[in-house]
Formats: sequence, structure tokens, C-alpha cells
Amino acid sequence: MKNQIQMVDLKGQYSKIKEEIDLGIQKTIDNTEFIGGENVELFKKSLESYLNVKYVIPCANGTDALQIAIMALDLKRGDEVLVPAFNYVSTAEVIGLLGLKPIMVDVDFSTFNIDLEKIESLISIKTRAIVPVHLFGQAAPMKEILEIAKKHNLYVIEDNAQAIGADYFYDINSKNKLGTIGDIGCTSFFPSKNLGCFGDGGAMMTNNDELAQKIKLIANHGQNKKYHHKVIGCNSRLDSIQASVLNTKLKYLDQYNMLRANAANYYDKSLKLIEEIEIPYRVKYSNHVFHQYTLKIKNDKRDKLQSFLWDKGIPSMVYYPIPLYKQEAFRHYVEKNYTLHVTEKLCNQVLSLPIHTELNMDIQNYIIENVNEFFNH
Repeated sequence: MKNQIQMVDLKGQYSKIKEEIDLGIQKTIDNTEFIGGENVELFKKSLESYLNVKYVIPCANGTDALQIAIMALDLKRGDEVLVPAFNYVSTAEVIGLLGLKPIMVDVDFSTFNIDLEKIESLISIKTRAIVPVHLFGQAAPMKEILEIAKKHNLYVIEDNAQAIGADYFYDINSKNKLGTIGDIGCTSFFPSKNLGCFGDGGAMMTNNDELAQKIKLIANHGQNKKYHHKVIGCNSRLDSIQASVLNTKLKYLDQYNMLRANAANYYDKSLKLIEEIEIPYRVKYSNHVFHQYTLKIKNDKRDKLQSFLWDKGIPSMVYYPIPLYKQEAFRHYVEKNYTLHVTEKLCNQVLSLPIHTELNMDIQNYIIENVNEFFNH
């Protein structure tokens, strides 16, 4: 048992669909159609249908997706973009890379997502966009974010790298897939994602005709016709082998998300009575697809618990240990003693346990038993 536990079991997932995956990859090799072509077009159409969105534009990775999406908005150097401070670096990184200013926003302690109550106070005459991140697999409050954006004439770019397949419920009769609600949605197909390929990959989603054309243009060297370059762009494309893998795995995405949710529910049931643990909060306006199962560990016991679990052969991860504004790369965007209290508290408390499609009951019980042992010792 001690050497069997992984944060994500990609090999186990692959073994169940090996024949389909191998057949698709071999066909691509036999056709020598490695860039673009049938696989990429099929995946594009399949994902558009699954998400019920007008346009999916595949690209090389999730960070490229964010960068290209922002480039398509024609923002000017020095413009400000609101972004949650408790998050992976890529979201703020591309903002800075394009000469824009990332404005760090504190997050909601329960949901980990951008705090609605903090947004409007940070909007200035230079603010042009909000980038809500659907962290760990659950939606940010998109209805209210869109209302704020409309009020202040701002763009909304959804970072949906961790929540593909999740639904957002406007009311009992209306729902949309995350990533299709804002002006542009972005996602990643990094291998460990809920829908992951066998390398790097990403995509952008939009229902806006004009933005779709801009995104396609930018991702293809700024050209709409070979050797005719209308704008400064970049070279970002999903290769055909990765598209083949994604074509197969997209058929299983709902099943994968259900298995993750089932594992999360079992963790909840088994850990909720431990006073020094806070299990993940569920919002009413979204289902949770559990890219990560993230606990809050109280009384400064997080690092001791992580070390204890490691000694038992149980991996765990801290997503994320340092606020973005305390990273050396971003310090010049904030005042010297800039502090966001919720973000800092979360950085000291969060711990993610293994969760994936192959997490069987024996392994999960072993993890739970050892967590209980730590707190009952």
C-alpha cells in the first residue's frame, strides 16, 4: 500500500482506455498528420458540442490560452486586470508579461474563489478586465461578477483550467458549462487535469464572433492567410497526437468527474467530524468536479500532518504556499507591506489529499485512517 498511492494515477486511467488511445495515436502517426488536420478539428467540434459554446480555439497550453485571450482584448500598457491572489502564477504572469498590471484581490475563505465584496473597491479608471478562477473545480460567483463587469464596462475572462465539465446554475431551469459564461474562457489540458492529454495543450472558448476571429488570428502568427500577417501574434497550437488523446478522453469526462466527486464525498463523510479539519465547502450555484480535494488544517498543524502522511507513504500537496503578491516577480505591483488576510491564512492552512479517477476504496481508507490517527494521537 505504502508505495501505491499517487496524487494522480495517470497510468491506471490510461490502462482502462489503452486500446482506444493507442489506436488513435497510431492512426495519427500512420497519417503523418502531426499539426492541425482531422484530429484537431474533430476535438474542436466535439468540445464545442460538449460545452454548448459557439467557438473552441485549441492552443498549445493553458498559459498561452490566457495570454492570447488577453491579447484579443486590445488592452493598453498600464491597464489593470483584477485577479485572485490565491492562485497559480500563470493567471497573473500573462498579465504582467503583456505590460498590464495585475491587481491582486483577496478570496473567499470558504470557496477559495475571488471575493465579490472586494472587487468593486479595487476598480479604478484603468481597470479593463476581471479574471475569475474556478479554483480546485468549483465555480466563482459568475452571475454577480458579470453584473459588476457590466456596470463598469469590463471584460471577463474565465480561468477554467481546474473545472472543465462543471456546471453553473443561474436558476433551477438554466445552466451553463464553466468557461462559456464570460467574454472568453480558457482551459488547460495538462496531464493531471480532469481532461488531460499526454503532454501540453489548452483551449479558448467564446460565443463572440469578433473575439473568436481575433483569437484565431493571434494564435496563428497574426495571419488569416498564409504569409499575410494582420497583427503581431504568436505560434500556439494543439498538436494532432494530443488532440487524438483528448478526443478519446472527452467521452469519459463526465464519468471522470463523477468518480472524483464520489471520492470527495467519501472523504467528507469520513473526515468531517475531526474538529481541526475543515472539509471543502460546496456552493449552491455550481457542482464541484474536484480537480483537487483541499482541506483547511487548523491550529498550525498542516505541515506536521503533511510530514506524518509522507512517512506513511501518502503524498499531499500545498496549493498554494505563497501569495502571488509575495512572489519576487510581483512585488513591484504592490506596496511594501501589502497583505490580504484571507489569502495568507489559506496559504498556511490548505492541504490537498490524493484524488483521481482510480482512487479505490482500500487506498482511500488507508489515507483516512492515517489522517484520523494523526489527530487522535
